Amino acid sequence: MEDMEAWIRSDALVVSWILGTLSKEVTTYIVNRLTSKNPNVDFTAKDVWDELECIYGPKILQQAIGETEKITRAKTEAKKKLYEYIVKQRMDLVNEVLSGGQVTVTDKITNNGNTALHVAVGTSKDLEFFKGLLEKTPENINLTDLKNLDGSTLLHMAGAVGNNDAAEMLMEEYPDMLYKTDKEGQTPLIVALSNTHTKFYWSLLEVKKKVSINARNVCTEEVLKLAISYEKFQDTPVSNYIIELPFVKRRLKVRHEAFQVLLSVCKEIQRCSSDRHKDYYTNPILEATRLNALDVVKVLVYHFPDAFWSAGEDGHNVIQHAVINRSEKIYNLLYHMSEHRNVYKTIKDASGNNLLHLAARLAPSEKLNLISGAALQIQYELQWYKEVETFVCPLNITEKNSFEETPKMVFTRTHKALVTNGEKWMRSTAESYTITAALITTIVFAAAITVPGGNNQDTGVPIFTNKPAFTIFAVSDAISLFTAVMSLWMFLSILTARFSEEDFLYKLPSRLIIGLVTLFISTTTMIIAFGAALFIVFGQNKGSLLIPIGALTGLTITFFVALQFPLVVDLMRAIYGRKIFGKRNATSNKCLQKYINKMTCQPIVDDKKEKGEIMMQIDRHKTGDDSRYNLVNCDDIPFNI
Repeated sequence: MEDMEAWIRSDALVVSWILGTLSKEVTTYIVNRLTSKNPNVDFTAKDVWDELECIYGPKILQQAIGETEKITRAKTEAKKKLYEYIVKQRMDLVNEVLSGGQVTVTDKITNNGNTALHVAVGTSKDLEFFKGLLEKTPENINLTDLKNLDGSTLLHMAGAVGNNDAAEMLMEEYPDMLYKTDKEGQTPLIVALSNTHTKFYWSLLEVKKKVSINARNVCTEEVLKLAISYEKFQDTPVSNYIIELPFVKRRLKVRHEAFQVLLSVCKEIQRCSSDRHKDYYTNPILEATRLNALDVVKVLVYHFPDAFWSAGEDGHNVIQHAVINRSEKIYNLLYHMSEHRNVYKTIKDASGNNLLHLAARLAPSEKLNLISGAALQIQYELQWYKEVETFVCPLNITEKNSFEETPKMVFTRTHKALVTNGEKWMRSTAESYTITAALITTIVFAAAITVPGGNNQDTGVPIFTNKPAFTIFAVSDAISLFTAVMSLWMFLSILTARFSEEDFLYKLPSRLIIGLVTLFISTTTMIIAFGAALFIVFGQNKGSLLIPIGALTGLTITFFVALQFPLVVDLMRAIYGRKIFGKRNATSNKCLQKYINKMTCQPIVDDKKEKGEIMMQIDRHKTGDDSRYNLVNCDDIPFNI
């Protein structure tokens, strides 16, 4: 009897354990089934287990899995079809898929979590098609919070692909979508400008007139930074002659639109409280300084004069940043300043570094990588050091910072590896050309004593003395010999040099230029002498041989020039070319600047309709109550600090 009672207690405990692991609905279902079978008999743990086996047994479970897989396959197929039909813009087929109930327009149908609405915005600019899909959105879905796996809303997608019509409609219907950020913390406006879709910004200002949008909340310093990156156009002399090419037109158009965005954002910031201006322009003007974007700095300083004295987290202001980042255009603004520039002659940072200490630091790698060869890189660094040395007060040249280092000590420490690399580069270059010069000297000397055609046995005079080809041969051979010897001596002088820091400024580059130029002349005249010798020996008054000999000679010389001349040009430009410092170089290339100024008033576009739209937008945003906002180019901007 006691055993029976113990078993009953144990069985009841097991029953409670089993039922405790089940959901409330399943527990109720099991209890009701068991009590309906035997109302007057208590059910045991085995009864509960048997009932569970009937529900979740292998056969039943297999059937359930099969049904689930079938539903999943059907839903996956529906997603594929929906994606395909949206891309093809087949609304009739889209409606057919949606009517099946397997998928909705807000379900994620791509691997990166894009919904049907995301796909429609990204692949089609048909506004009516997009509106048709929006109407099929379930009522319980808030489109403002509808995002893909990257955290991008529909407005993010519209900004990324430049779908301005859809963007304008979304901004009107869902204004809060403008403030949503993706996983990288970017708003739709930042995404649009990052992809050079500047019309998105004009759409924002247009919608602002219709609905309540605080544009200043979305026109943060990031917008200014993006406008700065567009403003950074490479204005090289070559651009003066290729501005009619399509891709250059596109670059100039983007630059023009970025300039208008820059002006517009400045105007929006001016509408804020004056004590908040600094929060918006500090990082952008420092970023413009790092990128050497002179036009942007002038625009920002014109609208916010205090911006020029902005300092970053490291405590460095605009001019200090210009020196650190080797931004010569911004540094040259010193020559346009009033007596305020004297402040920079003695200014120091938190570590006691004056301007010359900052110039003594190693330039950023992205600046040095633009210069070919370690020797020219150290020369570039020396040019900056010498320039700042002439600007600061004489006492600053030997002044020590908080680490007891003079500017010269900082320069030597930070440029030690670069000087070593410069020495290796100069030695290896000189050694290579020394071998070439020695070989040419040997060849042309041998050619001078063994003239083509031989000599007269009686007089010793060359047989072909009176022929013009022989004169060309003799003169070319003599020039080749003398220049080869001169080149050889130049390269040998480089190999025996001290390779001190100061030598890289003028002495070593000058020797290398002379050696390369004389070697170039020697090689060219040697080839001409060889061509003349061929004609003397095999020509035999056959003028037709001049064509292949001349063609091969010219091809060889051209090939040699194409390979070696760029280095010569870089060296000559670095030493004898136009200086990067000084008042005369504070502005960009004049010819290109005039074209850009004209372009800011009339953008370069091929499509007349698009041109009209842009002109209307620019006219709408560049005029207003603020008279200073009527500026259309940077030459109109005074710089008086």
